[in-house]
Amino acid sequence: MTQPTTTIPLVDMQGVRERDPQSLTRAGEAIRRACTEVGFFYIVNHSLPQTVIDDAMQAAQAFFAEPLERKTEVAVNKRHRGFHRRGGATMYQATRPDEKEFFGFGLDLAEDDPSVLAGEALRGPNQWPGFMPELQRAMDSYFLEVGRCGADLLRAVAVSLEIDPEFFVAKYTKPLQRTQAVYYPVQPDDRPADQFGVAPHTDYGCITLLYQDAIGGLQVRELGSERWIDAPFIEGSLVVNVGDLLARWSNDRFRSTLHRVINTSGRERYSIATFYDPDYGARVDPVDLGVSVDEARYPPVAAGDYILGRIDASMSYRKTAAS
Repeated sequence: MTQPTTTIPLVDMQGVRERDPQSLTRAGEAIRRACTEVGFFYIVNHSLPQTVIDDAMQAAQAFFAEPLERKTEVAVNKRHRGFHRRGGATMYQATRPDEKEFFGFGLDLAEDDPSVLAGEALRGPNQWPGFMPELQRAMDSYFLEVGRCGADLLRAVAVSLEIDPEFFVAKYTKPLQRTQAVYYPVQPDDRPADQFGVAPHTDYGCITLLYQDAIGGLQVRELGSERWIDAPFIEGSLVVNVGDLLARWSNDRFRSTLHRVINTSGRERYSIATFYDPDYGARVDPVDLGVSVDEARYPPVAAGDYILGRIDASMSYRKTAAS
């Protein structure tokens, strides 16, 4: 299959899971270039099985095809788990809500889990539609495998930042990993200029791993030129970007990058995004990544508190709950 032309780099992850030093060095150098020159990159040979991806995408499509009244049986709850209907998310500085639906889930913790009992926001059990047990089976498998991929990736990210490859491991003992299956309806060609599938935004957390279908529509604001460039589907790849939390942690050596979705393909679009973020209480401090106190641009912050604040500012259901 002929791959599309793009200026977004491809990073080969072959050998990273096995901790091969040469592979880690190669991937780390490629990530450093990608994160300082473009702001996005693809990963290939990432060890996320295609069968797991296909099962998750098929289950997501079946769920989103259900009538709205059925999907709202698992409407989003205070833990940010469940179905978000169209119009429920407005990115900061956007003038219109996003034209998308999504179903979110995270690390499945029982009500008596210590993190839940301690009152950590966003923690707790997932909620799944009783009418579609295959959705839980497929997404549980995807969640597990993409989390392994995220852990591999952070080892290479650590090398790219010239710190111990295992630095992030202690920060991810109970990660605030969140995965969303996303549905984008067709947007007409004559849509308002300020109407997007997802409006321009940066992600809140550490790293995002995205599987997208072949429909297209993802665009990236290139760091070097500040022009919008397409991030087309590339077979066998995941799309990766730095979030605001890692930008902060790296003292802006890596910057989070604006991106958006405009679906004018005439077809429905689907993707699965995973926000692979640290433990709720993980301390995010640029000093820990090798800069001096005087050089640090940001004070320490707990990862979960930062992410929660960003979610609260973007999701209409959370604004309603707080009012």
